[in-house]
Amino acid sequence: MRFFEPVRDRRHAEPLVDQAVAALVEAIRGRVLRPGMALPSIRAFAREHGLSAFTVSAAYGRMVAQGWLVARPGSGYRVAPAAPGARPAAQAAGWMPPRLGAAWLLSDVFADHSIPIKSGCGWLPTEWLDDGGLRQSLRQVARTPINQLAGYGHPYGYFPLREYVRQTLGEHGLALEADQVLLTQGASQGLDIVIRTLLRPGDAIAVELPCYANILPTLRLAGVTVHGVERSPEGLRIDELEALAREHRIKALFVTTVLHNPTGTSLSMNNAFRVLQLAERHDFRIIEDDVSRDLLPELGPMLAAMADTGRVVLVSGFSKSIMPSMRVGYVVADAGLTRAFACTKMALGLTTPEMMERTVHQVLRQGRHRMHLQRVQERLRQAHGELCELMDEHGMDVYARPGAGLFLWARLPGAWRDRGALHLAEQALLDGIWLAPGSYFDPAQADTGWLRFNVAYSVHPALWKFIRKMIEKGSRPFG
Repeated sequence: MRFFEPVRDRRHAEPLVDQAVAALVEAIRGRVLRPGMALPSIRAFAREHGLSAFTVSAAYGRMVAQGWLVARPGSGYRVAPAAPGARPAAQAAGWMPPRLGAAWLLSDVFADHSIPIKSGCGWLPTEWLDDGGLRQSLRQVARTPINQLAGYGHPYGYFPLREYVRQTLGEHGLALEADQVLLTQGASQGLDIVIRTLLRPGDAIAVELPCYANILPTLRLAGVTVHGVERSPEGLRIDELEALAREHRIKALFVTTVLHNPTGTSLSMNNAFRVLQLAERHDFRIIEDDVSRDLLPELGPMLAAMADTGRVVLVSGFSKSIMPSMRVGYVVADAGLTRAFACTKMALGLTTPEMMERTVHQVLRQGRHRMHLQRVQERLRQAHGELCELMDEHGMDVYARPGAGLFLWARLPGAWRDRGALHLAEQALLDGIWLAPGSYFDPAQADTGWLRFNVAYSVHPALWKFIRKMIEKGSRPFG
């Protein structure tokens, strides 16, 4: 059965996941699909409508979260016995807007599939992923003899993947040995391992303003004293960093060199050199977050390659370029530090899942992965152009125009420049839109009015209808 004709105009049409959800909801409300009826399998629905399996899986998952469907092991998806439309009016939408805040961003958001428009999220759309490459890699790993998978694996991680990382970083001028690469459960665990190993309660450290949101609670748990250094479109404010280093004797600086989260900017080569000079002069370590480099079409500075792995610890992973659920990352440092990091890793949770590391290795070694990255980079470039054009049409302030990566940092015009973005994000949730206000990315949670936009999700017509409504309201109080 064919439920709808997908519209693939990214600028004017809803995302394919939203189209599939809307078509199925209409079929349930129109009694085409009745309570208890089985839906087509994910593969069958994808084949019938010309969609990827990841798109259909995301649509089915969202409908389970909203109460339209139930998932039963071994029997697939069925229409729920009591669909949301039959519930009391207060529950008719299938979800209540969550209470915004840093805790929601760092936990519940990853399990909340009910928000239709995810302009504030930090990952690629499912329909942009390499469906075929992932499935081929999973099949290949499934053929691995069980005796090769039964153990805990090596404390440093799956050797062929570590070797792949070593060779790839060598292409960027970073000469390594395999014992300098430690695999982790995503870059977030890598940062946690580095923090636990190198820092102690009371230590002074520096982060960018704004900075990567997920690192802030980890730093708070470690009991360190966090100081902010303003980030400009060209990089860090060198005068601020030097003053901090001199006054507080900081032990470490956490910095994203290319495609910064949340502003999307990259350090200029000159700024990168000056940051390294300060690190040498004031003897602090640099923790380089490099998770988005695969989304950068051209070369960009890599501090670990420009200095050495004694001064710079590099942390990266594959969730941005392969799939968010592929929780495989890595830490690169000199051999002595890497041994210390491995001990911390083992103390926290023993080894990392080798099956997932093998899957990532299979994806990377396929010739199609580089072509996939090129396609993603081109789609992101187009999305940047479309989104900047929309922002200009609506008079918004755009912090920088990188033309690559996932993010743009922008704010609404007029009174919104002063009134902050948290209230705006709360209003957006009522319309089924997730925005990421700047307070999430500030150690003091200052509400500056800036917002992080994921360019791949932010050309949705409903988002811009909401923004026009908010601009028209201007400085008037909300009812």
